Amino acid sequence: MARTVGIGIQSFEKIIENNCLYIDKTDFIREWWESRDDVTLITRPRRFGKTLNLNMVERFFSIEYAGRGQVFEGLSIWEHETYRKLQGTWPVIMLSFAGVKEATCRSALRKICYAITELYNRYDFLMDGKTLNEKEKEFYQQVTYDMEPHTATEALRALSGFLTRYYGKKAIILLDEYDTPMQEAYVHGYWEELVEFTRSMFNATFKTNPYMERAIMTGITRVSKESMFSDLNNLKVVTATSEEYRDSFGFTEKEVFAALDEFGLSDRKEEVKKWYDGFVFGSSQDIYNPWSIINYLDTGKAAAYWTNTSSNSLVDKLVREGSPELKMVMEELLQGGTLHTALDEQIVFNQLDQEDEAVWSLLLAGGYLKAVHSELNVERMETEYDLKLTNLEVRLMFLQMIRRWFRGCRGVQNAFLKALLLGDLEGMNDYMNAISCEMFSSFDTGKKPSEKTQPERFYHGFVLGLLAELQGRYVVTSNRESGFGRYDIMLEPKEKGQNAFLIEFKVARPDRGETLEDAVRSALEQIENMQYETILRSRGLEADRIKKYGFAFEGKKVLIG
Repeated sequence: MARTVGIGIQSFEKIIENNCLYIDKTDFIREWWESRDDVTLITRPRRFGKTLNLNMVERFFSIEYAGRGQVFEGLSIWEHETYRKLQGTWPVIMLSFAGVKEATCRSALRKICYAITELYNRYDFLMDGKTLNEKEKEFYQQVTYDMEPHTATEALRALSGFLTRYYGKKAIILLDEYDTPMQEAYVHGYWEELVEFTRSMFNATFKTNPYMERAIMTGITRVSKESMFSDLNNLKVVTATSEEYRDSFGFTEKEVFAALDEFGLSDRKEEVKKWYDGFVFGSSQDIYNPWSIINYLDTGKAAAYWTNTSSNSLVDKLVREGSPELKMVMEELLQGGTLHTALDEQIVFNQLDQEDEAVWSLLLAGGYLKAVHSELNVERMETEYDLKLTNLEVRLMFLQMIRRWFRGCRGVQNAFLKALLLGDLEGMNDYMNAISCEMFSSFDTGKKPSEKTQPERFYHGFVLGLLAELQGRYVVTSNRESGFGRYDIMLEPKEKGQNAFLIEFKVARPDRGETLEDAVRSALEQIENMQYETILRSRGLEADRIKKYGFAFEGKKVLIG
């Protein structure tokens, strides 16, 4: 009989005691303990079992659970007598920043202070005996929901010292979702304000702390050492490309297929692989997202479970406000293409709105992209990656995200696309001008708006977003070679007998006496002179099936010819 599917359970003990589906990841305990690393930072995408694994580690080592190791019976860690003796023998501090998703720095700091205070409340027994002297008791009482920042930054270090004295052993410290406040700080514009506080806390807790035995931190991103970990030279960083713990987070294909067999879904393996396979950790291919698999086992239906668990606000902001080149690459990725780029897995948040490489790094860390190949460029001394969208679920997420950009003018967008396919030039002009008036001001709102610094590129990226709806019927490509140059956009039909489209962009320059009509004419002449239709003709499309359009822009005014 199949076990029960427990959705959203973060308690290891609750999963085991209720006979819920559990994929045995307890060997992570052994692998981590034998590594003897001082502070281990593990980055994995959201919903990959980070919280459950840390809860498992706490449940295994914590003195609070001494003599209660039966919950691990039958699991891999319990096969080792050495580890059976380790169970329940260490003081453990477990803290999570997963809930710190605030719009202001003040609110974020209060939420962090709240989490620390709740932690302290668990150890109020320290105040009853002689473990603490009067000054330490005074500090303990200062740890409140509205404590001063300097008290909060020292609180974890102090608590580990109190527990070390009480139990006679140094403390293991576990911090889950360490970077959630950082991501929210970037989205809401208080990054610099929060990073100073966080750096001080991490330095006190993980660097200058003589009462720490070992520590694990988990998160989605590896925030740059310069930003956050400048003083932590004892930090072992494990990212998606690292070999360590490559099977400890997420489900392997063998584990997924065994679960499908258990739940009588053996005939669904190809469907599940198509939707959810694709994550790569180190040399381990075919890793699946646990959240999607558990939900699939529960419902028996394929859907975008993982990508619908969050607003993806940071990813949305980065792609929508990103450079036109970033939007063009995203279009290539949506078509199944590959991005070859050098990148640093360290996330420098204050570079996200300036450098595309930083965005690709974050998308890789977040699980939206996978590295299908990587190698060191010896000449440049940097690692280069071949990146692709992770799987069908992620592709659908990005398509839905692009649709939301145009939600306010969805009817007009659909009318524009219909006019384009029908060759209704008057309709195309009417609807495109309506869309531009509605959307241009919100589509590109970065610190260096592309509409002003790279006007043709801005409009290029904007129209690509509009055309995303046609991906089911057309192969949409951008900036590819054909004839004697590179066209702006090509729509190649997937079915025979349908029209193909070539689109070229120009920006009118009134200061040079150039009108929108002049710009349209220039765009059309470029299509002809550069023979952009060459690649379409080589694939058998007749000349009368290739429609050519020039899009001319001047501010929010558009003319299509």
